[in-house]
Amino acid sequence: MFKNFFEKLRKLDWMLVVSALVLLSLGLAAIYSVSLSQEDPDFSNFKKQITFAVIGFVIFFIVSFTNYSIYRVYGKLMYLSTAILLILVLFTGSIVRGTKGWFSLFGLNFQPVELAKIVLIIMLARFFSNRLARFKISKHIIVSLAITVSFVFLVMLQPDLGSSLVLFGTWFLLIIMTGIPKKYLIVMLILFVLVSVVAWQFFLVDYQQQRILVFLDPSLDPLGSGYNVTQSMIAIGSGQFFGRGLGFGSQSQLKFIPESQTDFVFAVIAEELGFLGVLLVLGFWSLIFYRLILIAKKAPDDFGMFLVLGVICVLFIHIFVNIGMNMGIMPVTGISLPFLSYGGSFLIITLVLIGIAESVAVRR
Repeated sequence: MFKNFFEKLRKLDWMLVVSALVLLSLGLAAIYSVSLSQEDPDFSNFKKQITFAVIGFVIFFIVSFTNYSIYRVYGKLMYLSTAILLILVLFTGSIVRGTKGWFSLFGLNFQPVELAKIVLIIMLARFFSNRLARFKISKHIIVSLAITVSFVFLVMLQPDLGSSLVLFGTWFLLIIMTGIPKKYLIVMLILFVLVSVVAWQFFLVDYQQQRILVFLDPSLDPLGSGYNVTQSMIAIGSGQFFGRGLGFGSQSQLKFIPESQTDFVFAVIAEELGFLGVLLVLGFWSLIFYRLILIAKKAPDDFGMFLVLGVICVLFIHIFVNIGMNMGIMPVTGISLPFLSYGGSFLIITLVLIGIAESVAVRR
C-alpha cells in the first residue's frame, strides 16, 4: 500500500505543483498587503485563503491519486447533479454583486458554476474521445454545443456573464483542438455574433450592458465601471520595473483599486512588485501550461488527453480575460485570476483542475 502511494507521489509532475505553490504565495502576499491598507487591519480574508489553500491541497492529492477513468463512468451523473445545483441556486441562492449564484452554508459561500466548469470538461472529454474514430463534424459540433449551452443558459439566468463566457469559451477552444475545417469555424463565428445580439437584447441586464459599453468608451462612466479600469491601469503603470514594494502601493493602499483582492489583484501585484513581479507571474503560468501540454501529449488515452486540454482551456480563459480587464483591453466580467485572486471555492476548484491533470500524469 505504502509502496504504491510513494510510487504515485514520485510520478507527480512536481514542476506543476511548485509553480502552483509559487503563484499561490504571490496571491497570499497581495491579499496580505491589501489588508494592511485598512485603518484597523483585518487579516480575516488572508487567514481564510490559507485555510482554503490547505483544504484545496488535501483535495488536490486525493484527486491526483484517483484514477481519472472514474470520471468517464460517472460523467452523466455528475452532469445531471450539477444541472440540478444550478437550478436550485436560482431559487435558494444568495445574491452577491448582483448575481444569484451562491450557496451559503455555515458562513461559507460556494458557487456551483465553479463545479460546472469541471463537469463540462469531463462531459466534453467523454464525448470527443468516444467519437474520434467515427467523426461526423456537424453532429459532433451540435451535440457538444448542446451539452455546453444547457449549462450556459442556467448560468446566464443568475446572471453571470463571466462564467458563461468561460464555459462557452472552453467548448469553443476544445472544438478547435479536434481539428474541424475552417469553414465550420467561420459559420460558428457568424452564429456567435447572432447569439450575442440576442443575448444583448434579452439576457444581459443593465449593469452588464453598461460594462461592455464602458469597455468600448471608459468616459461613459468615469466614476463607475470606467473608474475601476482606469485606476487599475494607473496602478499597473505606476509599478514601473521594480515596483513600489509590498504594502507601499499608493493605488492599492489608498483603496483606489476596487475589488483589489479579487478581480483586480493583478493590478496590486503589478504596482507593488513591478514589471519583475508581472514577469514572475507570467513566467510561472507559462511553465504550468508547458507542463500541462506535455501531460496531454503523453496521456494514456484520448479521454485523458481531452481532460487535460479542457483544464488548459479553462485556466487560459481565466488568465486572459482577468489580466485583459486589468489592462483595459477586455470588459470587466468578474472573472478571477487562478491562484492569485481571493476566493475559497474558486481556489479549491483550480487545485482540483490541476489534480485532474496530475491524475493523468501519474498514469501516463
